[in-house]
Amino acid sequence: MNSFLPISKKDMLERGWNEVDFVYITGDAYVDHPSFGASIITRVLEAKGFKVAVLSQPDWHSTADFVRFGKPRLAFLITSGNIDSMVAHYTVAKKKRSVDAYTAGGVMGKRPDRAVSVYSNAVKRIYPDVPVIIGGLEASLRRFAHYDYWDDEVKPSILIESKADLLIYGMGENQIIEMAQRLDGGESVSDLHDIRGTSYAVDVRETPYTGVECPSFDNVKASKSEYAKASRIQQDEQDHIRGKAIKQKHGKLMIVQNPPMPPLTTEELDWVYSLPYQRAYHPNYEKEGGVPGIQEVEFSITHNRGCFGACNFCSIAFHQGRYVTTRSKQSIIEEAKKLTEMPSFKGYIHDVGGPTANFRKPSCEYQKEHGLCKGKKCLAPKPCKNLEADHSEYLDILRSVRALPKVKKVFIRSGIRYDYLLQDKDDTFFRELVEHHVSGQLKVAPEHCSAAVLDKMGKPHIEAYIDFSQRYFKYTGEINKEQYLVPYLMSSHPGSTLDDAIELAVFLKKRHIRPEQVQDFYPTPGTISTTMYYTGLDPYTMQEVYCAKTPHDKALQRALLQYYNPKNKALVEEALKRAKRFDLIGNGDKCLINSSLNQHKAPPKKNYKPNKGKKGKRYEKR
Repeated sequence: MNSFLPISKKDMLERGWNEVDFVYITGDAYVDHPSFGASIITRVLEAKGFKVAVLSQPDWHSTADFVRFGKPRLAFLITSGNIDSMVAHYTVAKKKRSVDAYTAGGVMGKRPDRAVSVYSNAVKRIYPDVPVIIGGLEASLRRFAHYDYWDDEVKPSILIESKADLLIYGMGENQIIEMAQRLDGGESVSDLHDIRGTSYAVDVRETPYTGVECPSFDNVKASKSEYAKASRIQQDEQDHIRGKAIKQKHGKLMIVQNPPMPPLTTEELDWVYSLPYQRAYHPNYEKEGGVPGIQEVEFSITHNRGCFGACNFCSIAFHQGRYVTTRSKQSIIEEAKKLTEMPSFKGYIHDVGGPTANFRKPSCEYQKEHGLCKGKKCLAPKPCKNLEADHSEYLDILRSVRALPKVKKVFIRSGIRYDYLLQDKDDTFFRELVEHHVSGQLKVAPEHCSAAVLDKMGKPHIEAYIDFSQRYFKYTGEINKEQYLVPYLMSSHPGSTLDDAIELAVFLKKRHIRPEQVQDFYPTPGTISTTMYYTGLDPYTMQEVYCAKTPHDKALQRALLQYYNPKNKALVEEALKRAKRFDLIGNGDKCLINSSLNQHKAPPKKNYKPNKGKKGKRYEKR
C-alpha cells in the first residue's frame, strides 16, 4: 500500500475501511503536492481523522465511477481542479486546446466542460440524500450570477446549476474542517449556513436580515449597469475584517454569501504545509508519462497567500483575498530540506513565492484592524503613502534556503511586483535578486504602457517599469552577467483602443523589446476587468469603457505588439491606416513597418540587443 489516499475500492479495503467519510471528486489527475488544492484539502481532512477517498477524473457518461467507493458517510466534495475547466479546455479565441497540463500524458477530454456542475448533478441523481459541497476556483469565482465568456451570456450562481448544498469559496481549509466536524457531530448540511467563507441557496422567505443585497440575477441579466453595480458590491465586501454578507435573488431562491473566512495564521499555514504530501503524481500515471502540471512546481515552495496588488484582470483578490499572510521561516526551511532529499532533486529550487513572490506582510498597519481600503488599491496608480515596503525578512529566508547543503540555486519565478520593490529604500534585496535568484530571465508584468489602459488594469504607470528596468540592467552590468527581462504584455484589455495599442507598439520599438508571446485579455469569471468587458462600464466610476470584442479588432491589437513579424504586416498596416498613423509606415527609424512588403526584414534570430554600459554589457529583452 502506498502513502497516497485511496483511489480505488481495493485501496480502501486494504486500509481496513468499509466506507469513507468523504469522496473527493476532482477534474484533475491526482497529484499529491501542496500546489494542488485537492491535495491540501484531502490531507487536511485526513489529519483531522477523517477517511477520504479521491475520485479523479471520473467518467461522467456513466454511474460506475461515482459509485466506486459506495455511499460516503458524510458528503461528496467536488472541484473542477486547479483551474477552471473552461479555461483548461479553450483558448481566448474559444478554440480547443491540444494539451491539458493537469491530466496524465497531457491528454484532453478527461473532464467535462463546466466540470463542477456536471459532477455535482451526477452525484445528486445517484445519491440524492448525500450532501454535496463544491469548492475550488471554478466554484469560488462563479458563486454569484456571472458573465460567461464561452456562452456569451450571464449565468446564475453555480449553486443553482450544480444543485449543490453548500459552496466553499476562497482558500478552504478552515471551512472544510468546521464543516466536517459539524457533519460528524450529527448536524445536517442545512445547519451549516453560518460558516464563514461559504455560500448557500435558500427560499427567499428564509433570507437572513443581515448583510447587503446586490442586484438580482434577473436584473443583472437584463441590465449591464445593474451587473456593474453587483460586481462592485461583491468585490468591495471581499474582506475578512469589514466584509458583510451578500445576498442575490435568483427567482424564488436567495443566494447568500457569508463574510469571508479569515485567512490562515502563520501557525495554521505552517501546519498545512507540514502534512505528509508525496509531492508527486499517483504512480498509476507513470505508464502515461506522468502529469505535466507538476513539472513547474515540483521543486517550488509557497511562502505566502493573498495579494494586495489586486490587478483588475486577476481573480486572486476575489478568491484568496488581498490580505497577505505568510509561513514562518522555519516552516519554509523544513520544506526546502525535504526537497533536497528527493531522488530527482538536482540542486535547483525553482521558486520561493506565491501570488506575488516579494510580499511578506500586509501593505500597512491600518488594515490589520480595519481591513483593506474599500475601492482603493495599495500600489496603483501610485503607491499609497501608508505603504510599508520591506524585503528584509524575505531576503533572510532566501539567504537561508540557498545556504542549505545540496542547494545550488534558488530562483524566483512566481512574479515580482517591481513597483513595490522600488518603494524599498534599501536596495540589498534588489541587488541579491539580480545576483542570485534570476535564471537568466526575470519575468515581470508591465502589461501595457498607456496610462489610460493601465488605470483600467489597476496597474502602475509605465514609468515604474522603466525605472525598474534601468536599475535591473545597471545591477546586472555591475556583476557582469548576461540576464534579460521578459515583460508580460496584454492586448485588448478593456480600455485599450487602437491608438493605445499603437502607443504600445511604438514603446516596444523604442526600447528594442520584441515579445515572443502576447496574451489577449481573457474574460474569466470573478474579475473587475471581465465586468468592464461585458458591460462596457467601469464598475467604480460607471463611465463607459471601450472594449475590442470582435476577433478582427482583437487581432489588430495583438498584431501591433508583434509589428516586426512579417506575418503581421497586413494587420499592422490596416491598424495604422485606420488610426491615420501614416507617419509609422515607411522607411524611417521610427516606422513600425516599411512601405513595401519586400523591404520588410525578418527579425534577427537572437531576441536580445546588446548595449554597451559602463561596466560589462546590458541586455534588454525584446
